[in-house]
Amino acid sequence: MALPSSPGGSARPPYNRDRDPRRNNDPFAHIKRNLRIKSPQIRVISPEGRQMGIMDTPKALALAQQFNLDLVEMAANANPPVCRIMDFGKYVYEEQKKHAHNKPAAGKIKEIEFTVRIEKHDFETKLRHAEEFLDHGNKVKLRLKFRGREMAHTEMGFEVVNRAIKELDTMGHPDSPPKLSGKQINLMITPHPINKRKPKFHVRAEGHVPDHADPAHG
Repeated sequence: MALPSSPGGSARPPYNRDRDPRRNNDPFAHIKRNLRIKSPQIRVISPEGRQMGIMDTPKALALAQQFNLDLVEMAANANPPVCRIMDFGKYVYEEQKKHAHNKPAAGKIKEIEFTVRIEKHDFETKLRHAEEFLDHGNKVKLRLKFRGREMAHTEMGFEVVNRAIKELDTMGHPDSPPKLSGKQINLMITPHPINKRKPKFHVRAEGHVPDHADPAHG
């Protein structure tokens, strides 16, 4: 029986995230492998997917280690449990890469900064940028900074932020009321579902379809 060995033939200990203090954050921690497999006998599958029959677990583990691979439990509820000989580290890498590839690009946070005495033109320009970000599925953080003596009139800052919230209500909704933190007011706005976004200041290009369409939001 020939199983693939690693390049150079150098031995390495079996993949064991149990030794990693960060294992509680390991999304693969529930998968038993190597010494964590306690069943006395298992049904073994080769790296190529071939059935190798039922073996004593220590014998299957020794076989996996001989070829610098891992013994991984694939079906715990089977009788006996089904385990496969594989490179578990490579499996984890491929799964993480697949997850990262499928992760939507939406969800990034964009920031728009206001001032207490912002002029109407600048105010509308910032709203236009905010609408564009929301139209692309991004969250938008509104931030208003107080300068010097403006801290004595924080209500003026809240007035500006609340105006922005009202103007952007056709594109998104605030996650919570605006809050004063130190010398600034912060607020996060989440975009509406795609079919409910109606920009007032941002002009979409002809034929433009908002990014990251999600049929579930329809």
